[in-house]
Amino acid sequence: MAPQPALKAHESSPNGINGTSHLKTHADLSTLAENPIDRLWRGDKEGKVQLHAVVPEFDDPYKKREWIKEHMAAAFRYWGKLGFGEGSSGHITVRDPILQDCYWMNPLAVHFSSMTKSKLVLIGPDGYIRPEGAQLAINTAGYLIHSAVHKARPEAIAAAHCHSINASAWSAFGRPIDILQQDASVFYDNLSVYNDYSGVVLAEEEGERIAKALGPKNRNCILRNHGLLTLGQTVDEAAYVYGLLDKHCKIQLMAEAAEANGIKKIPISDEDAKYNAETEAHWGALYVAFQPEYELLLEETNSSFLK
Repeated sequence: MAPQPALKAHESSPNGINGTSHLKTHADLSTLAENPIDRLWRGDKEGKVQLHAVVPEFDDPYKKREWIKEHMAAAFRYWGKLGFGEGSSGHITVRDPILQDCYWMNPLAVHFSSMTKSKLVLIGPDGYIRPEGAQLAINTAGYLIHSAVHKARPEAIAAAHCHSINASAWSAFGRPIDILQQDASVFYDNLSVYNDYSGVVLAEEEGERIAKALGPKNRNCILRNHGLLTLGQTVDEAAYVYGLLDKHCKIQLMAEAAEANGIKKIPISDEDAKYNAETEAHWGALYVAFQPEYELLLEETNSSFLK
């Protein structure tokens, strides 16, 4: 058999493994748009076509509150479509733009798929519901987890937690996921594991331990034998990234099963994952990623979640 020609820097070997990875080069991000969102789209030459799926600016905090609640109700509908409903478990909280020591939360015993803006509850700093929102009971464990997280991470506007199937299965290993596919780069150097499971969260100390495991900078956490926790600058980001992490828990389980049968998995290198994350993990890019789901929900439900 004739010898194979040497691979060029941009080529891969026949088995799909790059044979000259040390020659790879990435685009110099310093020469691209400073805002990571602007690296992801382009319009016409004249600059008339703009990306509209960006976070709006509000002069009126009351209008911002209503916008937050609309997107929060949509986030629950999205979770419902993904099959994340699990009895009374699962909650999202979002800091209120007016009463900034309060946050919005879903009520207990309302299915994600039937959530509406008017069913959302406003929780005060004392942990009790306020008159500005729905007068419905909330989940105690959800309050204890989320209040501790919001206290420990005041820069996080939204927090999302659920017991989805893929996440629950992978959480049993008490390990982070590998960066096995490009979209998983969102979790590069941005994922903690809480390995101190102590049962249903009914005391403040457990919520505080979960918040401590998340650390000062990570926005995502795998809770062993429990589920996932994700943070965001918007509820759109927190809910979308939760779904993304659940999907990659499934990918990890599938890859582990294949590897157990002798097929070696090849994670993305730290260098490549870091490069991807510098654009894809930006909160604005993750907000944009949720907007197709929001628009589809408007169409599918005839905007019923806005009630």
